[in-house]
Amino acid sequence: MTADDQLSGSVPAGRPRDGQVAVLANPTAGRGRYRGLLPAVLERLGSAGRPVRLLDAENAARAAAACRAAVAEGAAALVTVGGDGTVHLALQAVAGSGVAFGPVPAGTGNDFAAGTGFPADPLGAVDVIAAALVAGRTRPADLARMTGADGTVRWYGAVLAAGFDALVNERANRMSWPRGPRRYDLAILVELARLRPRRYLLRLDGEPVEVDGVLVAVGNCPSYGGGMRICPTADPADGLLDVVYAGPVGRATLVRIKPRVYRGSHLDHPMLHTRRARTIELVAEDIVGYADGERALPLPVTVTAVPGAVRLLR
Repeated sequence: MTADDQLSGSVPAGRPRDGQVAVLANPTAGRGRYRGLLPAVLERLGSAGRPVRLLDAENAARAAAACRAAVAEGAAALVTVGGDGTVHLALQAVAGSGVAFGPVPAGTGNDFAAGTGFPADPLGAVDVIAAALVAGRTRPADLARMTGADGTVRWYGAVLAAGFDALVNERANRMSWPRGPRRYDLAILVELARLRPRRYLLRLDGEPVEVDGVLVAVGNCPSYGGGMRICPTADPADGLLDVVYAGPVGRATLVRIKPRVYRGSHLDHPMLHTRRARTIELVAEDIVGYADGERALPLPVTVTAVPGAVRLLR
């Protein structure tokens, strides 16, 4: 495969390559709830008859380097054990490569695994992945490719947040106190107090849309944040992205809308809008996008749906 093939996202069809299965496990995923899961995961993957290798995941930089090396060295598949953050890291290596991918949902947010049809039970997902390895079966799924103003490319699988939720994440990441989930709760309160519409320019397959908005999300899959169905009609097999944006709503309205996101019923609100496009350009000032819950690129960015950019072990 050429470098141009990987950038475009095209991948060869067919069986997984011959070779080993590389496993990236995040020991802190799910706040440690699945810490004892790894031996069973490795055993069940090994039952597929391929060598299994656990990658170095001591920190994010070393994990990313290990994923890239595994792909470059000819791994047949890469399997993650963790949440969307672990998936996001691995996608940077497997996108467009033809290396098969399997997410074992063991994090606080498992939106990519859910959106692409894997069982919610981690061991159930491992069994699906192992069966696909035995059968030599993969299924194509779309990914979203982000390109920043400086040409930096970043892939994501679930949702890009580029409005209120991105601002909350950015503030929470800057805070040293309190620790744990309460830091995020405090960041929500601070950003609600500071809430103001921002001017966005969206170009949807070249069509300009200007909006003063407080909430903007671009979904390849329906949900983010552990099951919040922000883009409820997004389909990672249709070659398109869903963009959802809210107009200049106030604090009280935003607070009322947010619980409805879990059901995906928020789109009934007259200030919520959704569109679908292959390529979406997002332009706004002082916003850093968060993709799959991870800090990604500052706006402006161009997001493109890349059909079949990853081959899933399903």
